[in-house]
Amino acid sequence: MKLVFASNNANKIKEIQQLIPSSIEVVSLQDIGCTEEIPETADTIEGNAILKANYVTEKYGFNCFADDSGLEVEALNGAPGVYSARYAGEPKNDDNNMNKLILALKNEPNKKANFKTVICLNVDGKQHLFNGIINGEIIDTKIGENGFGYDPIFIADGFTKTFAELTMQEKASISHRGIAVKQLVNFLNSAE
Repeated sequence: MKLVFASNNANKIKEIQQLIPSSIEVVSLQDIGCTEEIPETADTIEGNAILKANYVTEKYGFNCFADDSGLEVEALNGAPGVYSARYAGEPKNDDNNMNKLILALKNEPNKKANFKTVICLNVDGKQHLFNGIINGEIIDTKIGENGFGYDPIFIADGFTKTFAELTMQEKASISHRGIAVKQLVNFLNSAE
C-alpha cells in the first residue's frame, strides 16, 4: 500500500517512517509534486488535520494521511494549541516560540501541558481520525539537541528528560504522535 503523508516537514516524515510498517510505502508531498503550502485555517487541531488530508485527496487523488499537532498549556487556557507552530508569529521559529512560552509562564506556578496529535486518514473513500495525547510540564530552560518544536522545554509525566534529550525511538514510543501513529498502524494492519 502507498500512502501520502501530507507534510513537507523532514523531521515529521523521518519520525513517521520509523513507525509505519515497511509493507506501507510512505511518500511526502514533495514526492507527489505538491509544493504549495496547504492551508491550515481551521481553529482546531482536528480541523487542520482534516483540511490537509482532504486537500491532498481531492487535488491529487491519493490515499493520504495528515497530522496536526499542538502544545496545550493548562495555565494559558490551552494556548498555543492550534497556533503552536506560529505562536511567536511569522516566520515559524521554534526558538522564538519557546522563548515566548517561557516568558508567558514566568510567574505561573502551574506548568502543566500536553502535546496533542490528530491524524486524519483518507483511504478508499473513507475518513478515519486517530488521537494521541501525552501529558507533562513545561520547564523554563531549553535542554537537549534532538527533536523539534517545543521538545527542549517539555518533560512528559513520569520522565526526567525533555523530549529533546530522548532518542527518536524513545520519543516515538511515548509521544503524542507515536500514540496516534500506533492507532493508525493498528487500523491499517487490520484492514489488510
